[in-house]
Amino acid sequence: MEKKINKHIFVWLGNFLFGAIGVDRFMRGQIGMGIFKLLCNWMTFGIWSLIDWIISIVKAYSTYSDTEDITFINGKYSK
Repeated sequence: MEKKINKHIFVWLGNFLFGAIGVDRFMRGQIGMGIFKLLCNWMTFGIWSLIDWIISIVKAYSTYSDTEDITFINGKYSK
């Protein structure tokens, strides 16, 4: 399954603002991991969300610098 998402919306809304409740994982199509992150992120004191946010910034603004969309195939970055 392939999903395309605007990189700015994904990084700043999905990850930065709502990453602690798993919205970034739901946007990627990883429903099970999103629910798990929603329930367990507090145990990592927010470190899991911070790491996901840093990875999304690096991927979005370096790997996808030539386009406005990020493509996910089966929940993983396509490039």
